[in-house]
Amino acid sequence: MSLKVYPGHPYPLGATWDGEGVNFALFSENATAVELCLFDTKDASKETNKIKMTERTHHVWHAYLPGIKPGQFYGYRVHGPFAPHEGHRFNPNKLLLDPYAKAISGTIEWHDSLFGYKMGDKKQDLTFSETDSAPYIPKSVVIDPSFDWEDDVRPNIPYHKTIIYETHVKGFTMMHPEIPDDIKGTYAALAHPVTLKYLQELGITAIELMPIHQFINDRILMDKGLANYWGYNTIGFFAPDVRYSSKGTHGEQVVEFKEMVKALHKAGIEVILDVVYNHTAEGNQMGPTLSFKGIDNAAYYRLTEDDKRYYMDYTGTGNTLNANLPNVLRLIMDSLRYWILDMHVDGFRFDLASTLARELHEVNKLSGFFDIIHQDPIISQVKLIAEPWDIGEGGYQVGEFPPGWAEWNGKYRDCIRDYWRGADSMLAEFAERFTGSSDLYKDDYRSPNASINFITAHDGFTLNDLVSYNDKHNEANGENNNDGESHNRSWNCGEEGETDNKEVLALRQKQKRNMLATLFLSQGVPMLVAGDEISRTQKGNNNAYCQDNEISWLHWEEKDEELLEFTKRLIRFSREHPAFTRRRWFQGQPIKGEKLKDIAWFLPEGREMTEENWSHDFAKSLAVYLNGMGLHSKGPKGEQIVDDSFYVIFNAHFEPLQYKLPPKKYGDDWIKVLDTAEGGFCDNNNKYGATEIVEVAPRSVVLLQHPRSENVSEAKHQM
Repeated sequence: MSLKVYPGHPYPLGATWDGEGVNFALFSENATAVELCLFDTKDASKETNKIKMTERTHHVWHAYLPGIKPGQFYGYRVHGPFAPHEGHRFNPNKLLLDPYAKAISGTIEWHDSLFGYKMGDKKQDLTFSETDSAPYIPKSVVIDPSFDWEDDVRPNIPYHKTIIYETHVKGFTMMHPEIPDDIKGTYAALAHPVTLKYLQELGITAIELMPIHQFINDRILMDKGLANYWGYNTIGFFAPDVRYSSKGTHGEQVVEFKEMVKALHKAGIEVILDVVYNHTAEGNQMGPTLSFKGIDNAAYYRLTEDDKRYYMDYTGTGNTLNANLPNVLRLIMDSLRYWILDMHVDGFRFDLASTLARELHEVNKLSGFFDIIHQDPIISQVKLIAEPWDIGEGGYQVGEFPPGWAEWNGKYRDCIRDYWRGADSMLAEFAERFTGSSDLYKDDYRSPNASINFITAHDGFTLNDLVSYNDKHNEANGENNNDGESHNRSWNCGEEGETDNKEVLALRQKQKRNMLATLFLSQGVPMLVAGDEISRTQKGNNNAYCQDNEISWLHWEEKDEELLEFTKRLIRFSREHPAFTRRRWFQGQPIKGEKLKDIAWFLPEGREMTEENWSHDFAKSLAVYLNGMGLHSKGPKGEQIVDDSFYVIFNAHFEPLQYKLPPKKYGDDWIKVLDTAEGGFCDNNNKYGATEIVEVAPRSVVLLQHPRSENVSEAKHQM
């Protein structure tokens, strides 16, 4: 079939349907020729049309085909030098995915032809494969970008009111008894009324989805009968992964994703994507040729200087995208803008974000990546969250990202885990983490909300396993339990794993409440991992990246109803009180017109802590007074924000303590509202006067509230 071919335009990159035809544009700086291949079906092993793209503008090859419609399957064959030592791996025998494809028709079928070299040859990647890979690679798909967003409005929830819920599209709904079988594990399941109701009742304001960009299932895992469940192996930065689509593979996955976002927005919930711009699924020199490697290897990846056959690997995956190159930066920025403007997402969590900030080898927070983000009027206005580390030298960059960024606070995680397991640690660090980590963020004019506080994440133990296992149990991963973190800062409470010991089980429940209470009463933005609120277990597996099965999925019919109810009340209580959601730092100075400070720390005998007390690494308990008149914040109409005052007692000691309440000037009537040793929230309204003794059980949190006048109570809710 002969097709008309017009010159077309170099922008936008990708395949763009305008109602009458499709413009195709592909960047390749070092190619000598580019062929656009059209396929009749997604499973076709041979193209029906091969169009040589003769137009080239600023390294962009382009053509316009009238009459082509959405649903068209396509790919590229790119010609150029095959010179691995010079960084070039062109091979026109390999059909290549469009880096800008908005949809991809399926998943790859692993076959030796997907590799640019002859598999098994002793010269390895220096050989040249002449086998056609088209039968085994999915096709890029032209989409219809139109969608009825109706009156979709972004929730635009400020950080200080945000509750992040990290979850996996498939794992969250796969075993839910109230989700229809035909949509379990899909975008549609996350948009189901049952899901939305659950998230709303829990108090979630933002779901952070583990990678949904089209990713590759590693061959080595599939050969073992495992799978890349987490999805940190991207091949399509514009395409929602087809595996999570219940509607179809011809572009329907794009519509389904948009419908999910629209439904979540209507429920008042933001959508944050976990994105992996630091590497691709093509691996190192021994990896497959699927897209970037065959389009222009040297123009996308960081290659070693002395021999460009090899890749710089700051990610542990074999390769690193070169964010110093303008075309790679453009790819990342175009992708981010697409997900914001076309897909209406509300923010991003950047996996191994330090990698993107490496100018040459060192991490540089003044790098081009940050400059472009900062000046972009679209990207700079959404939530930007960094995982502030990679595996390279100097890659641990917690607290080092520029203003405008929030960070996963790994130091918060480690400190809170150590405190509650009874490890020797300075009380001063616990106080820093509880109050927003000013030592990390204050000097850069950032607020406490730069700290994304978390105790668990997808990578590591679940909350239940954190208090049930001293050691990892990753045997199911097939690596002889050698994978995963060995230093988990966990404590099994006396017995390893599952037990019938009632005392151990009771202590584990209390420890979960302790950590959740600490998380949601801390300054900063709390992140809860899906299932921690219902005591989800992975049976001690702390690296379930390859377990697309019941090890990773949420077991809804076994949910811990008591812990769920406690978590709901805790989230609701903390969000109702601006004392726990400050936008400004504590000053530790007397408030104007009062002799009281905005915050004060106390010993069990009721006196304020001294400098010497902070340095005792054997101390396991402390109390903090939060002055509701010391918030230093104003509401939307300029009104001063005030709140009740609170007294929080943390006791990680294995023995009970008697805490003497502070003098009357701090409050003459206190109500105990929470006691993790008594199951959580107290409905008996136990009251205490100034200087009275409060019994604090071993390993527990007690929260006391000093109510103020009615007009103050009204003002606090306007924050």
